[in-house]
Amino acid sequence: MRDASRFDAVVTRTPDQSGVPAFDTVAAALAAAPAHGGVPYRILVRRGRWHEKLVIDKPNIHLVGEDRTESILTHDTAAGQLDPDGKPWGTWGCASMIVKAPDFSARNLTIENAFDYVGNLLQPKLEAIGSNGPQAVALMLAEGADRTLLEEVELVGHQDTLFVDAGRSLFRRCRVQGSVDFVFGAGQAVFEQCELRSRFRPGKPRQGYVAVPSTLAAREHGLTFHRCRLTREPEVPDASVVLGRAWRPTREFPDGRYGDPDAVGLAVYLECWMDAHIAPEGWDEMNYATRDGTRVPLQPSEARLFEYRSSGPGAHADPRRRTLNAAEAARHATRAVLGDWTP
Repeated sequence: MRDASRFDAVVTRTPDQSGVPAFDTVAAALAAAPAHGGVPYRILVRRGRWHEKLVIDKPNIHLVGEDRTESILTHDTAAGQLDPDGKPWGTWGCASMIVKAPDFSARNLTIENAFDYVGNLLQPKLEAIGSNGPQAVALMLAEGADRTLLEEVELVGHQDTLFVDAGRSLFRRCRVQGSVDFVFGAGQAVFEQCELRSRFRPGKPRQGYVAVPSTLAAREHGLTFHRCRLTREPEVPDASVVLGRAWRPTREFPDGRYGDPDAVGLAVYLECWMDAHIAPEGWDEMNYATRDGTRVPLQPSEARLFEYRSSGPGAHADPRRRTLNAAEAARHATRAVLGDWTP
């Protein structure tokens, strides 16, 4: 059992003799943290399933699990479900954990959205409300998040598992599990030696999409995967998953509501190993709404989607899969993406 004496709080269901303040929920431990943390506030999460919808709105919160796969922060909210006010949660509100403050860190635990995606696929019970349906985010990095560090964390979901929409973030030796658009958003994120595991969707010829950036045109960095492994559940067929597609989110403008023309997604895979579930064409198009209300596809060639030295049975030489040279790849090194923050 991990010693709690080096922590500021411990989340546990059994008596703790360390003398450290003990709480029976993660939310209660977060509430006890200083509002303006100048130093890290370290919370030890004991083994167990902690079913809570969490918001990190204080800086310098550090969560450490007792066990990577048995210290589980989980919830089961989907975007199409209704919140307490009777409105759909939406993609921006459904996450099991939403980070809205800088210098958040998590290590050696699991963050999960346990919504029954496959069950709903086989026997639909959730009616889509507008664009809100089975999207079920496990972790969202929202406005206010920056310098987010996750090490040896399991991120588990199906559609929209990890929403990195703001700030800079670094994921080291993590595993992200999902199917549709399961790493997405407009933030600057680096994934070092992570596993991106595609999950099975019964009855779907296109099993899924891995990286779905909505990076703004002025930004030089988006979703960067360095020496990662793209793996699959055993049921996922060969050539059924693509590396991703670019997302143009619908936003409100003075002249209407339509896909943001400034969203020109950026995702790069650097020296990644890919199993045979990755399709030869590499990338797919994604529809977005125009000013007049029609939906048109954003083609991969219209976004910034690249590879460098991919390997494995899913690494195909195909003109639709654009590659970087060594000098271009070096511009997406971790230091270049993270700037003056070096964890």
